[in-house]
Amino acid sequence: MQALRALKAGARAYLLKNAPHKELIETIRVVHAGRKSLSAEVSMELAEHATDDALTPAEIRVLHLIAQGNANKEIARELSLSEETVKGQVRNILAKLGAKDRTHAAMIGGKRGSIEL
Repeated sequence: MQALRALKAGARAYLLKNAPHKELIETIRVVHAGRKSLSAEVSMELAEHATDDALTPAEIRVLHLIAQGNANKEIARELSLSEETVKGQVRNILAKLGAKDRTHAAMIGGKRGSIEL
């Protein structure tokens, strides 16, 4: 999710491009006063993902390699792991993200900001 990436990078506010003029002005005032501001839609999206199971750093590395199109054997070689370990991590990634397959997992990971696509 872009908003999460922006906030992690230090953004003080995040609005959608269709935000009303009044909301834009109020957000500028809030940020100028030293506070943070999120649109209601962005806040709800962040809240939906707040309870998601977080991927471990190892799972993020595997997901990144999946997104690059690597097979389990290639991932195992790249990370100096057994292929069985990689298979287990892939199963965990799919379960944690609620993904149907590897491609879906990469898409979800990209949307959530876990990996760069």
